[in-house]
Amino acid sequence: MRRVEADSGNVDVKRLVVKIGTSSLMNDTGELAIKRIRSICADITAVAAEGIDVALVTSGAIGLGRKRLRMQNRPRTIPEKQAAAAVGQSELVQVYDRVFAEFGIVVGQVLVTRDDMKARGRYLNLINTFRKLFEFGVIPIVNENDTVAVEELRFENNDVLSALVACAIDADLLVLLTDIDGFYTADPHTDQNATRYSVVDELTLDILEQATGPASSYGTGGFRTKLEAARICMSSGLEMVIAGADTENVISGVLSGWEIGTRFVPKRHHLTGRKRWFAFNLPIQGKVVVDDGAKEAVKYNGKSLLPSGITSVSGEFSHGDLVSICGLDGIEFARGLVNYSSREVDLIKGSNSADIQEILGYKDYDVVIHRDNLVCLA
Repeated sequence: MRRVEADSGNVDVKRLVVKIGTSSLMNDTGELAIKRIRSICADITAVAAEGIDVALVTSGAIGLGRKRLRMQNRPRTIPEKQAAAAVGQSELVQVYDRVFAEFGIVVGQVLVTRDDMKARGRYLNLINTFRKLFEFGVIPIVNENDTVAVEELRFENNDVLSALVACAIDADLLVLLTDIDGFYTADPHTDQNATRYSVVDELTLDILEQATGPASSYGTGGFRTKLEAARICMSSGLEMVIAGADTENVISGVLSGWEIGTRFVPKRHHLTGRKRWFAFNLPIQGKVVVDDGAKEAVKYNGKSLLPSGITSVSGEFSHGDLVSICGLDGIEFARGLVNYSSREVDLIKGSNSADIQEILGYKDYDVVIHRDNLVCLA
């Protein structure tokens, strides 16, 4: 276990997720950056030797497959992506297996799809697999199963996948390694006046608007998806750091509290595993907009969402579905599992709980979303 001392306070790190992006694994010509990979693997080995569980989420399968298949442009169709992933994933795992073996470390491949995270039973089985791998001293090498994933069931990016994995296995810290050494006010590649954030404790609109798109032709992510990962982590109560993959001993440095990268400070509370699962893995089926009083009660006072505070409803959802809760400004601040359908909520919105029976002809619940089924977001 390592105690991180930073502006965010002390964080006891017993379990860690590291994510490496395609732009850090490969150079501009599409060749593997073996020297960098070996350096990162050596750093992970040193951290694991201290008794810290480490899972490695890696991109690069499609990029490697594209190179092996001599594809001039990034694959666009689903079959092209799946073919490239099938070819590239085997090489990717072989590289990690070979490099980690130099340090006496055994690795295991874990391929994940959205369905694995969405289905509660498979989600719990996945967690058990990780636990057993850690017990054996194995470092899981995690990637999306691109060979079978279709567009509507894909993770948006491995940044998001790494955050969901970190939440699932109850990690204390997520480290995103990229070709930029942190989150900046603008793209440092093109703006010499760009400055790096050392600590972010709130995802303001200004920060969200500063996120840029993909930085290389081989990667698929950008800082927008990294901020989405940060939102998941911060909402769940775990810390996230964006740091440069080229920084020597970068992971050990993050754990030692070095002034490197950008730290995203989590909310003080720690979500239960169940709340993490439904808030970030289930599909959002609709949206309710609430007034300022309801927002105050839900966000700051830990209250359930009553029908009286709801001003409008959109989308079609049923009892038990996940819906987005937004303020009058349209910004999502919470999510929850509803007790009523969209049609029912539309009928009872703005009404007191005592009037539900009269309006609907029945009353199953006094609240639209109970606080036990509600998560406030960073």
